[in-house]
Amino acid sequence: MIRQLLNSVLLLSAFTISGCTVFPLPEPPRIMDLATDGDPTVLSKTHNASLRVETPLASAPFDGSRILIKPTPYEFQVIREARWRDTAPVMIRDHVISHVRTSQAFRNAIVDTSPANAELTLVSELTAFHVMHQNSELQVLIQLHTELVQNNQRESICVRNWSITEPVNDSGHESIVQGFSNAANRLGHDLTRWMTGCMGQSRNTVHN
Repeated sequence: MIRQLLNSVLLLSAFTISGCTVFPLPEPPRIMDLATDGDPTVLSKTHNASLRVETPLASAPFDGSRILIKPTPYEFQVIREARWRDTAPVMIRDHVISHVRTSQAFRNAIVDTSPANAELTLVSELTAFHVMHQNSELQVLIQLHTELVQNNQRESICVRNWSITEPVNDSGHESIVQGFSNAANRLGHDLTRWMTGCMGQSRNTVHN
């Protein structure tokens, strides 16, 4: 009996020293991204101004990379088998900047990590980025407060709250991520058009 116990201890020590484990390692979570719009819009007019897109402000749980589901008004749950490639605010920033650049709405479009100067800044706050149950159906909800700021005067040219919902076909990971992608594409498309319309209506002159 003592010999068997000693052999077991020596075997466990060998595994520990070699960095191995007798227990199966969990599979890494799937890393998901938002799909881009397959039919991007190119606007006919390019404003002669540079736009900086700031990463949206967000508080927990929307400042993380977990894919969130809210089955009741009182509780958030996460999909354990998958996560976003980055935090939700960074995902929204990258998606918006992609739409702005593709649309050619501005002379240049940069993100907040760029050292370059810009005449305009889009600042925002992300207050919802999750799947919710609505009338026994699943829906993606993205809520974003946005302000287009003229940098030389530090004044908000236009302000708007966005609430984008998108139905989800089923509870599968692919369907949920597709719902997020559809909602984010609608947000990027509408937000870009809103900023260009704001520039056209504003009496303020943006200087180079």
